[in-house]
Formats: sequence, structure tokens, C-alpha cells
Amino acid sequence: MSTKKSKVEVIKENSNYLRGPLADEMKNDEPFISKEAYQILKFHGSYQQDDRDLRKGRDRHYMFMIRGRIPAGKITAEQYLAIDDIADRYGDHTIRATTRQTFQLYGIIKKELKSTLSDLHQSMISTIGACGDIVRNVMATPVPDVDGRQEQVQFFANQLSDELLPATNAYHELWLDGEKIYSGEEEVEVGEPLYGKSYLPRKFKIGVALPGDNSIDLYTQDIGLVAMFDEDHKIKGFNVVVGGGMGMHHRKASTFPRLGDHLGYITSDKVLEVVKAIIAIQRDNGERKNRKVARMKYLVDKWGIDKFKKELESRIGYQLEPFKDIPKFELDLYLGWNKQSDGKWFLGLSIENGRIKDDENRQLKTGLRETIKKFKPEVRFTPNHNLLLTNISEEEKTGVEEQLKSYGIVWGEEYSNLLKLSMACPAMPTCGLAITESERVFPDIIRDFEKVVNELGLEDEKLSVRMTGCPNGCARPYVADIGFVGQSLNKYSIFIGGDPSGTRLNKLYKELVPLEELVSEVRPLLERYSVNRKNGESFGDFWERKGIDQALEVAV
Repeated sequence: MSTKKSKVEVIKENSNYLRGPLADEMKNDEPFISKEAYQILKFHGSYQQDDRDLRKGRDRHYMFMIRGRIPAGKITAEQYLAIDDIADRYGDHTIRATTRQTFQLYGIIKKELKSTLSDLHQSMISTIGACGDIVRNVMATPVPDVDGRQEQVQFFANQLSDELLPATNAYHELWLDGEKIYSGEEEVEVGEPLYGKSYLPRKFKIGVALPGDNSIDLYTQDIGLVAMFDEDHKIKGFNVVVGGGMGMHHRKASTFPRLGDHLGYITSDKVLEVVKAIIAIQRDNGERKNRKVARMKYLVDKWGIDKFKKELESRIGYQLEPFKDIPKFELDLYLGWNKQSDGKWFLGLSIENGRIKDDENRQLKTGLRETIKKFKPEVRFTPNHNLLLTNISEEEKTGVEEQLKSYGIVWGEEYSNLLKLSMACPAMPTCGLAITESERVFPDIIRDFEKVVNELGLEDEKLSVRMTGCPNGCARPYVADIGFVGQSLNKYSIFIGGDPSGTRLNKLYKELVPLEELVSEVRPLLERYSVNRKNGESFGDFWERKGIDQALEVAV
């Protein structure tokens, strides 16, 4: 492994455990922070952004995005109401449900960043561990207890998240006026027993799934854990998957999306040790010179799963058991009314592109706030941009329905399958990585798609379409039936043939397609599918069977 380091690695190493220049720069009157401080700020759960619609030459309108760390997406009614209030007080009056099962707030200015984080803390919500080169928000199957297994998985995800937090006290010192425990020219604290002085080479994602339920896209995680149960529905162990990840670069063949490999099975009493050892392998062997290939997926791909497993077993001192058989994974959005094991109900709400806001069509933000204020349900963010309102009694169901519908809020029965299964990343104008539009144009794209799908009699098919403004893959476009990925100004790459259940990558179909031609480019593929598909065959399965070469022939 090369001993050379990227600039970001040097910044992390010299940050004095995530303090760096950030502490000093937060005290000045500038509306922005330096590039060096920004790299450290990410570890604290915030990204510096600027509104690209408001740019004037080199003048930028700086602001900050904040992301919460809420394992398994689970918060109380009071916490949701606090987030809603903070979005209005400091942000742009919207809340965004993310694909990592948490929330993001936008439009916060620098001088109010500390107040925002402090107010979140008062509601027992932290942002450390939501961003940066550490383990990010630990995902888990979002539904409340249905058959005795779900709550166990979520409890485990919460435990895992706490165990994998960075040890530094910097977050409390910078944002919460915490007292320094150590003194000296450099803080000599406990250090970072797991992460080390330079932390991980890149971000690290973990998800915990139930057998057959892949609502978290298990195979796109750095570590995916499938909980296995005994006859009494108690967790007895976990299947372990390693090496997944979505990001790529259009012009660098060395970068690619990748699904994780089956590593083996481990009993529940040893799973934490195994997870930490896997993280340590990435810490010690991951690429630290070129960040574009620094995710663990590249290490697993380079070594191969057998070498990776051998290294893991040498560190823990015992062998993993073989990967156990599990049911075929499926994607469930959990929309509408569903009964819990305790006799209460939960309601799944479809949130288009995850953006909770009021507009001319419905007062989603206001309606949710007033409903949650009145009925006090627990709230779950899902990995598919949706919300679950849980623990609703039989007697409250009608009242919840009437309250939501009075604000124009429905939960999926009036939406097409295409709309419910679609996702888009935020992209313009706030994301600094965005090449093209995504969230702002996707509603029109999907509605144009709906017309074509209806004309072809495909409205009952579960067709997933996902769009991102760059190739980093935040909306997981590379496992969708159809993925639109920003490539150049107002132009996209089209990928086809994925499996929305998250078990197969799609393939590149066409590059540099103008935004206004995306639907017309895909229409011939839909036409061929509608006429030649086998009974029950999905769009992705059809083109996986036919092959990308036949798809390209259709385009000629």
C-alpha cells in the first residue's frame, strides 16, 4: 500500500481528533469556512453548500446542510416536531427524508449552525456520525414489530451505532459548550481506539436486514447484516455481506458500483467483534492516496472475498461459519395501513423524493406536523424516502385519516406504482457535486413516464426509476430497473436492467442523453418489454435476459 496521502488524509491526521481549524473558524464573522475546516465539519454531520441559483460570478450564497444520526430511522413524535420547528426557525422550511433513513435540513447560515445543532441536541438528536469518513447512520428494517423480529433488529442497530461512534469529545466542545477533559498543546485524550488518528479512508455504511426484506438495500452497504432467528424469533446470529457501494465516475473505469459479497455467518455474541475487525481491515488497508477508490468495495474487489475473509479470521482468531440460506429478497415500501404485533397500527406515507414541504398540491409539512402533534405517533424514516407513523390505536385510525386528508395527504393508493417506486437525489441548487438537475425535474419526468406506461398497459408493473445529479449514486440508481445519472450539463447516462429488490446491478445503455429526451429514449424499450415479456417478468428481468446488445439494437 502506498505511503503517500491525499490532502484530506493530511487534514484528518492534523485535526486533533476532529477539531482542526474548525473551532477557530466558527468564531469569525465570515459566512463560510475554509476547505480544510469543511473536511472536518462533515464528521460533525454538516456540509457547507452554496445556492447555485444565487451565484453571481465568484460570489456565493453560503449555507449549511445538517444531517441527523438516527439509527433505524426511529424517532419520537416530540423529536419530529422539534425537527419541524428547527427547519422553520433556522432552515428553508423543508425536511428531507434521505435514502439512509434519516433527515436533512437545508439553508442554515453559519452564525446559526451552533444554535441549530444545540437545539437538536436538546431533543436528544445528534448529528455526529451522520457524515464523514466514519460509520454513518446504521440502517435497519424500518417497520415496527409485526412478528416479534423487527424491534430486535432495530435495537441491535441502535447498539451498533453507539458502539461505532467516534470517541473524540470535539462535537460536545464545538457545539454544546462541553468542557474539555484534557489540556495541553495538543489534546491527549483516549484517541480513537477503532478509527485511529486519520479515521477511515472514506465513508462507511452498515445496514441490518430481516431475511427476505431488503428495504435497506443490503448489498449496497459496506457491511450488510442479515439477522437470523431461532424458533422463538430471537436473534441467534447474522449472515455477513461485505463490499457494496454505489458511487462511480463516468470517465474512470477504475470506479464502479458494486454489490457486496457473501462473507459468512457469525453468532450474535460475536457479531460486534467481527464488525469492528472488518472496519479495522478497511482502516489499515483502504486506499488513502486516491479518494475516488477509497471505499471498502475497492479493497474487497482487489483482494477477492477469500483473501478478505482470511484476513478477518486471522484478526479475530476463529473461522466464520458458511453463509446460511435465506429467502429471496424483496422490496416492501410498507405504504398504507399495517397491523403491529401489539394490535395497534402503522401508516406508511409515500413522500415524493423525500421532500417534506407545503406546496400548491398539498400541505404535507403542515399536515404531518398537526397530525403528529395531535395523535403523538412514533415516526420512522424509511430508506426509500417515506415515513411511517406508528403505534396508532384502532380508535385513532379514522381521526388520523381525516386529519391527513384535510391537508391533501394520501399514502399511496392514489399514486402510481411508478411514482411510489421512484427516487431522486437533491442535486441542484444545493449539492456541490451535482452536474445536472434531479429532484426539481424528476416529478415532470415521472409524470411523462406515467403517460407512456399507461398507454402501454404497464401501469400494474412495479417499475422503478431513479435519478441522480451525479454518478455518486445517492438515490441508488444502479439497482433500479431504469437509472438516470447526471453526466454533463443537462445530459444523463441511462442504465437499465437492475432489480429494485437490490440484488442485481443494471448496465449502461446510453450516454449523454438530453433531459428532454429521457422518456422518448426509454419508450422503445418499454414497448419491446410490453409485447415480449414472460408472465410475471419485470422490466429489469426482461432486459437482463435479453442482454444489453438487444437493447442497443432497439435504440438504432
